[in-house]
Amino acid sequence: MGNCCENMCNFFGRTKNTNVRVSLPAVCFVWQIAMIVLFGVFIRYDEESDTHWIEHRKEHNITSDIENDFYFRYPSFQDVHVMIFVGFGFLMTFLKRYSFGGVGFNFLIASFGLQWALLMQGWFHSLDHTTGKIYIGVESLINADFCCAGSLIAYGALLGKVSPVQLMVVTLFGITLFAVEEFIILSLLHCRDAGGSMVIHAFGGYYGLAISWVLYRPNLHQSKRLNGSVYHSDVFAMIGTLFLWMFWPSFNSAITDHGDGQHRAAINTYIALASCVLTTVAISSMSQKRGKLDMVHIQNATLAGGVAMGTAAEFMITPYGSLIVGFCCGIISTFGYLFVTPFLEKYLKLQDTCGVHNLHAVPGMLGGFIGAIVAAAATEDVYGHEGLINTFDFEGSFANRSVGTQGGFQAAGTCVAIAFGLVGGAIVGFILKFPIWGDPADDNCYDDEVYWEVPEDEESIPPVLEYNNHMIHKHQDISESNFSVEQS
Repeated sequence: MGNCCENMCNFFGRTKNTNVRVSLPAVCFVWQIAMIVLFGVFIRYDEESDTHWIEHRKEHNITSDIENDFYFRYPSFQDVHVMIFVGFGFLMTFLKRYSFGGVGFNFLIASFGLQWALLMQGWFHSLDHTTGKIYIGVESLINADFCCAGSLIAYGALLGKVSPVQLMVVTLFGITLFAVEEFIILSLLHCRDAGGSMVIHAFGGYYGLAISWVLYRPNLHQSKRLNGSVYHSDVFAMIGTLFLWMFWPSFNSAITDHGDGQHRAAINTYIALASCVLTTVAISSMSQKRGKLDMVHIQNATLAGGVAMGTAAEFMITPYGSLIVGFCCGIISTFGYLFVTPFLEKYLKLQDTCGVHNLHAVPGMLGGFIGAIVAAAATEDVYGHEGLINTFDFEGSFANRSVGTQGGFQAAGTCVAIAFGLVGGAIVGFILKFPIWGDPADDNCYDDEVYWEVPEDEESIPPVLEYNNHMIHKHQDISESNFSVEQS
């Protein structure tokens, strides 16, 4: 028994080999060929993107091509697509020596993930059992991007500490788990979650945190010099923040029903995001003796209002209710970066590079429960009889469901998303612990040079540029506490 344990320790503790010349091309080629085969077998154009659209128009008395769903959904798809590739990608460029990895690996896993998502979501939601085919249109593309978002959120917790091969594995399992939990929450429990507070943010956040916890690196302090930002890297990350902030109303409203629901979701998200910025700035300034702002908070916590509005965005939460959600989430998220992230690393051995716990996991969970409360409080006086049916889709087998019951199911859906994230992430984390994936050693993290050809003039970063650490508060070593009231 002792020899067995010793052999296991030696196996998992082997010297890291970051050469991915064989493994990365093999994974990319094999998985892409598998996608080609599976698409050939299952994927077809839907009736609105097929050449038989003309016959479909005549059969359904559609008078103009403008009625094609493309013209309703494509503007929202463009916005969501920009968020996935530009917003998430540039938000992860804050590390001084990991900008290539932040935006480049985001590009890689999103490109693979959207293909796998079209298949997984198709099998669960739109498989035609008579033909055995999945029919896709512009709304399928939006849902595939949503599906990718969960894995990109998880990447934020692992940024700089894993190999591209590991990220492909994270995405493969993340998309699969997402499709299953989304089916359970939206179809079986019949929850409403247009902006994905539950199915995207809560799941993706806790999925990444669970993986990071399992992959805990006890000697990560050896890479401490690179776990921070420089002036220009924070500016690039702020570009990602602004793209996400501007397009978040499209994200939360992209797949809601045409008409009042989509209109209301955009308004509510817009208002919550604006409110969130002010409270984030307020708490960030209060946390420093001289009232200076921390770019970490501005880049991240300002987006928490959009995350928390995801579920309730299409409900009648009222404009002032949206302001309250943004107000509270700006405070909660900023406090998370100030106190919770250092606490999680010190006491729970949880290394969260981007702070996804504060931006996605907690606001996503709160958004799910806010949606449950707003749903349970819905009345015909506010929504109208037809409006209540339309908003919560009380039709078919759910025609007799009460708003109180709907609120209960909304809360249950939030718990399902968290459970899938934690359990699924723990399992995937143990798979990634095998020393076959080419991940970096503890003293070699947060460095593009491990997996990228880096231009010569960027190969040395003077220590004087090291000023901002996203994991540990930059004044932690100074013997003074935040919110101190001592007189200077």
